[in-house]
Amino acid sequence: MSDPIEALPPLREVIAQHDLAARKALGQNFLLDLNLTRKIARAAMPWAADTVIEIGPGPGGLTRALLLEGAPRVIAVERDERCIAALQPLMAAAGGRLIVHPGDALETEFATLAPPPWQVVANLPYNIATPLILNWVAHAEQFSRITVLVQKEVAERLAAKPGGKTYGRLSVAAQWRCSVRMLFDIGPKAFVPPPKVTSTLVELQPRVRPLAEADLHKLERVTAAAFNQRRKMLRAALKPLWADADARLQSAGIDPTRRAETLSIEEFCALARLL
Repeated sequence: MSDPIEALPPLREVIAQHDLAARKALGQNFLLDLNLTRKIARAAMPWAADTVIEIGPGPGGLTRALLLEGAPRVIAVERDERCIAALQPLMAAAGGRLIVHPGDALETEFATLAPPPWQVVANLPYNIATPLILNWVAHAEQFSRITVLVQKEVAERLAAKPGGKTYGRLSVAAQWRCSVRMLFDIGPKAFVPPPKVTSTLVELQPRVRPLAEADLHKLERVTAAAFNQRRKMLRAALKPLWADADARLQSAGIDPTRRAETLSIEEFCALARLL
């Protein structure tokens, strides 16, 4: 017997029926190719939690794929009332496995949706991807896995290693709590409307424990000071934190003439412990 989801109208028909012209203010770029959305869903497997949380489902392309690939239950967080209406037939076809939660993802407490651990799989709206990921990373112990499609530039920053131009605050925050892997790229033509950039599927797998001991807020203070003046030597960049920055760096075994992009995450943690 075929799955009722497979009998639903094509996504382009759903978009036309509900007048779902993508809204730039909502960061919407719809991914309609079911081959690609199922590839994303399979990349997120095996299902590591009872509930998969999707952000910004739009007309439901990835949502369909998640359900077809056997996700036990999907909670889709959507703020666009047009999309919420468009998702109703998919909810009916899913037989109770899909819940659509109206709301802004930046303001939604996942604990009100389902008990942790949570697994996130999403084509994230470009305009909120970074703050969402930073918030999730800060509570990484509550997630089983995060698999998200983001701008390639963001993925490169998340996965960057010390020594490169893309290595920065986002790299340190993400990799301190998670192992990060870039999985595959998706070109602009796969989206409606096509964005001006390539997108990359990236996986964040929370670590059993952080890479090194540190307080998150102190680590953020250190990385902000260091990378806000990344062209300066650390002895100068960290002056706002310590008048005796030179001595503090030496006490942590770090050459004061180094620059921020050369420090490992463990070294940033050592500096955070000095605050």
